[in-house]
Amino acid sequence: MRSRYLLPAAAMVAAGPACAQGITLKPLVDARLRYETVDQDGLVRNADALTLRVRGGLSAATGHWSAIVEGQGTLGIVNDYNDGLHGPADRPIVADPQDIALYRAQIQYKSKALTVTAGRQRIALDDERFVGIVNFRQNGQTYDAVRVELTPLAKLKADVSYAWSVRSIWGIDGAGTRQQAISGDNVLANLSYQMPVGTLTGFAYLVEQDEAPVFAFRQSSQTYGVRFAGARPLSKTVKLSYQASYARQTDYHRNPNDYRADYYLIDGALDIAALRLNAGYEVLGAADGRSGGVALTSFQTPLATLFKFQGWADKFLTTPANGVRDLYGGATYGFRKVGPIDLLSFQGVYHRFDSDRLDQHYGTEIDLLASAKLGRYVVSARYADYRARRFATDTKKVWLTLDYAL
Repeated sequence: MRSRYLLPAAAMVAAGPACAQGITLKPLVDARLRYETVDQDGLVRNADALTLRVRGGLSAATGHWSAIVEGQGTLGIVNDYNDGLHGPADRPIVADPQDIALYRAQIQYKSKALTVTAGRQRIALDDERFVGIVNFRQNGQTYDAVRVELTPLAKLKADVSYAWSVRSIWGIDGAGTRQQAISGDNVLANLSYQMPVGTLTGFAYLVEQDEAPVFAFRQSSQTYGVRFAGARPLSKTVKLSYQASYARQTDYHRNPNDYRADYYLIDGALDIAALRLNAGYEVLGAADGRSGGVALTSFQTPLATLFKFQGWADKFLTTPANGVRDLYGGATYGFRKVGPIDLLSFQGVYHRFDSDRLDQHYGTEIDLLASAKLGRYVVSARYADYRARRFATDTKKVWLTLDYAL
């Protein structure tokens, strides 16, 4: 009999202080069940991974202040794969090791002109080419950092973060080159200005990978660059989107290599009603001068959400010594409200990969994606087929995914 009243009483006790102090509480829940299989030439057996990732937490907000605490756990239900930390070595890597960890723990002050966030947090800058949260992998990437976002004028924004630790996707068992967390004094700075034709952003990323096992400090770098991105309607049903970027990277802090390398991107997309056509050319350059051809002297992006770029087969997570040029094109078509489905979309992308020096043709890749959104659920099927010529080996990957977010 008493149990009938325990739950309402507990709810009233929890809600009482929140109501009295004007605190808004919100639960944070998201989950992902994914099957991934990999067929890679040179390895005896395929990888088969069925993994479940669950995140849960709570946010609290009052006035200009808010706080978030969120945990994360990843379970390997079918473990016939190399998770990057534990074999078997005769199967391909699926970078989703089992894990349980504190995902976020942050406090934030936010007003119209100023936002300050301190603690373990997500930091995703621009398109995540240089700084991202690696959300495709089951264990996302977060930062122990202080971030300041200042908007002194309506169209001008400064975004500066100091991160002393990067919490990697490798989780609690991370070791060697794949650490659980990588310490260092990282400074991540953006200054952007919005114009009628697009947003112009200048950036400076000082990345300090201050862990000897992580490539002996060779991924510490300083990168300075500029990015422009925008969109213009051409008619009621046609829109043109465009972006271009250039950056220069050199060694930083205790990096024993002495190198300089360039980055270029030009990308355009045309939306015609429900159809999007896009094409682009991205170059992560090889080092110039005597450093050319030496490992880890090409343009590197260790904090990026790498899965979003240069193909889903993950062949270029570390830029080859001779750099990489990616010429790509693709198409996406979407349908809204198909029966119970809120959004149904299909995507295909083709990549041609070449070196930046020595004129090597690395290979080609075809990526395909079908996804459907039904309320809080997203169901997707994804396929990647990398055909090797002068780099890596033929690799095919298939993903079947069910996502849920509260």
